[in-house]
Amino acid sequence: MINQYPLWKYLLIVALFVVGAIYALPNLYGDDPALQISANRMAEVDTATRDRVLKLLEERKLPVKSYEFRPGLLLVRFADTETQLQAYEPLKEALGDNYTTALNLAPATPDWLRQFNAMPMYLGLDLRGGVHFLMEVDMNAALDKAAERYVGDLRTLLRDEKVRYLTITDNKQRVEMRFGTAEELARAEELIRAEYRELELLEEQGEGGLFLHAALNEQARLDTTRFALQQNITTLRKRVNELGVSEPTIQQQGDSRIVVQLPGVQCTSCAKELIGATATLEYHAVDEEHDIAAALAGRVPFGSRLYKNRDGRPVLLQKSIIVSGDQIVDASSGLDSQSGQPMVSVTLDASGAKRMSNFTRDNVGKGMAVVYIESKTETRIVEGKAVRTTKRLEEVISIANIKEHFSKRFQTTGLDSGAEAHNLALLLRAGALAAPMEIVEERTIGPSLGQDNIDQGLRSVIIGFVVVLLFMAIWYKGFGLVANLALGLNLVFIVAVLSLLQATLTLPGIAGIVLTVGMAVDANVLIFERIREELLNGNTPQAAIHAGYEKAFSTIADANITTLLAALVLFGFGTGPIKGFAITLSIGIITSMFTAIMVTRAVVNLMVRGKRLTKLSI
Repeated sequence: MINQYPLWKYLLIVALFVVGAIYALPNLYGDDPALQISANRMAEVDTATRDRVLKLLEERKLPVKSYEFRPGLLLVRFADTETQLQAYEPLKEALGDNYTTALNLAPATPDWLRQFNAMPMYLGLDLRGGVHFLMEVDMNAALDKAAERYVGDLRTLLRDEKVRYLTITDNKQRVEMRFGTAEELARAEELIRAEYRELELLEEQGEGGLFLHAALNEQARLDTTRFALQQNITTLRKRVNELGVSEPTIQQQGDSRIVVQLPGVQCTSCAKELIGATATLEYHAVDEEHDIAAALAGRVPFGSRLYKNRDGRPVLLQKSIIVSGDQIVDASSGLDSQSGQPMVSVTLDASGAKRMSNFTRDNVGKGMAVVYIESKTETRIVEGKAVRTTKRLEEVISIANIKEHFSKRFQTTGLDSGAEAHNLALLLRAGALAAPMEIVEERTIGPSLGQDNIDQGLRSVIIGFVVVLLFMAIWYKGFGLVANLALGLNLVFIVAVLSLLQATLTLPGIAGIVLTVGMAVDANVLIFERIREELLNGNTPQAAIHAGYEKAFSTIADANITTLLAALVLFGFGTGPIKGFAITLSIGIITSMFTAIMVTRAVVNLMVRGKRLTKLSI
């Protein structure tokens, strides 16, 4: 029989439909108003935190719909937004600065669907509301900073090798060295080429002596700007994570720009304060000569100061700073080669290396502490007026003993775990921005506008879907109903794939779905028109169906592959909204080919199998 599929094809279609339905279903359940509680820095969300939160809510008679607890995060769900807002301020005040309490909308997906790891699609900024920033990183400042660092490094190198020079200064992203004799210049050039292979050297004779110019080569310039961009992204991501924004988008755009999207955040000024917050680190000597108990009693020794570590315990440190965070060039975590314990390897610039060398030479066996310092501005509404307050956090994050004399490169040990070493390395690298940034574009989308976008998008999908259904049913009768069945299944597959990939749905993405609804029946139109032609040519209905599907396939493949290539080009060269459109369009093209060709053929085969037909409902 010519119009019959093997059993495995029917089973494949049924299996794909079941999987698609499972992963599309979570989008029907909506969201629950929730509070997301996470720990800042080295604090911990544990069972005690959970019990404390639930007890406070019970005392205030605020009913909890449910809660999810896992190490590092507590999510408390409520039945309505009114209860959520009533619980927000008391919890935020009770937990203090060690925890971040954030308003959130948590998916209300049933447990049986979560067992399949089925989650709804993320909604983009234009559908959920929030703030959007496009930030330009000052790459010239990053290169200027690199040149300034080399001034100190080259001065130290020449001084250690006893090469006499007249001046060393930085000038427009290059280091300018002036010598009195050609011999000194040649010797300096030889040393610099051997030590710093990333520098390009140029000799010049001018007024006042012989000059040697050093500048980063092309690869080093690219590495410097790339590192500055990545470090700024890391810093921003860390700051946004501490705010507790769910599904933030922080990504590179081009060679010098960063896109920051914070769904659910409606206060642009608050987001600016977060992004512009400053953070750094300082190394201090531990004051081991004085009694900490006397300092706690109010008799703090002159030249010393009380700090607190992560656990809140007091630590007495000397006020004088050994080196600060802006003198740290690089930091990485790993294991100590001798003890096998977690450690952080730190690299300092020339000035920091000199200060560290002088300090450690005289203090082997003594303690040295790393102090994390963060300043950020908060805006609170007091009696209807916005009041800005600046908070300064100072916290000892690590204390280690100095084992030997070191300078430019050294290791910080005494850490509890590899995770702690990794976090410390991140703090050292991303404590401050590597280069200044300027906000070149900003916009705010309110939640009501986001809901309007969702409503209008759904309305456009429904209207387009219904119009296509009516046209196919009227024009192609019974076969049109088969195409409509495939079209509905195609929508299920699109939603399922987007949910499975945890893609972010945006308004352009909805436009891609609307376009796919119209395009999805193109293949069926080609097939059905080919079947009509075969019937007019005198073929039997069974032969016409077989020939219609076979002969239309090449045309369908050509049209869809061409559109798919266009979508891939849009994805490759477009930015955010264009990419969202391209993604949904690409997924829709692939799923529509499957449903329009394979699914409709399976249904038609079941309809006509074993029958002697004299006409077709087409």
